[in-house]
Amino acid sequence: MSEKILEIRDVKRVYKDEDNEVDALVDVNLSVEKGEFVSIIGASGCGKTTLLRLIAGFDKPQSGDLLLDGEPIKEPSIERGYVLQQGSLFPWLTVHDNIAYGLKVRGVYKEEKARVDEFISLIGLEGFEKAFPHQISGGMAQRVAIARALINDPEILLLDEPMGALDSFTRADIQDKLLELRKKKNTTMILVTHDVDEAIYLSDRIVIMTPRPGKISEVIDIDLPHPRHRGGTEFLKIRRELLEKFHLAAAEPEPEYMI
Repeated sequence: MSEKILEIRDVKRVYKDEDNEVDALVDVNLSVEKGEFVSIIGASGCGKTTLLRLIAGFDKPQSGDLLLDGEPIKEPSIERGYVLQQGSLFPWLTVHDNIAYGLKVRGVYKEEKARVDEFISLIGLEGFEKAFPHQISGGMAQRVAIARALINDPEILLLDEPMGALDSFTRADIQDKLLELRKKKNTTMILVTHDVDEAIYLSDRIVIMTPRPGKISEVIDIDLPHPRHRGGTEFLKIRRELLEKFHLAAAEPEPEYMI
């Protein structure tokens, strides 16, 4: 039986300054189930990151409600892990200490130290425990950022284009790592992305947002078994349908990842 973990009800977010008022989000409604992978796509400036920041508790709406397990989201919490596009690792800490940071802040590092090694193994960075961020690749750094967010056992992992600045091969590797982590931990994941292929490859559902003011225009179920094949007929059919919604399918698309 499905279990709702996140509910977004009639959310509106307006940005104001002395001269202007911009409706970033209007009448946003969405529910997310436990263990689900949801991607949010839309044109630049449509409010994708704004919505993610509201879920994280970094920002507040003018009106509407955001509920986690039925309780209002009022501020940031370890219940909602957040990964940025650049990862934002602490440059003065090693891979091990970046991942362990949340445990130390919570005062549970001594009791749960073994979990750091568990996550280093899960993200495939054995042998790099003592490396600093400037000594590892961008893809490795993003894996560390994901592990740092997950080690606190958040109910939801929020991903703000974490693969956007990476090359195609590294991006594909981290996508598979996210699916592996989700399978092992049953963590609910919400991803903001501009990459249609990425959204189809990862998601149970894809949320399409309109240009500003941001509204949810459609939610599409992706009923494809894992592992998914980017060059498969059904994958390309869904890809074309999505691109047509953004008026970007003038020609038959080719899969993004080709070797």
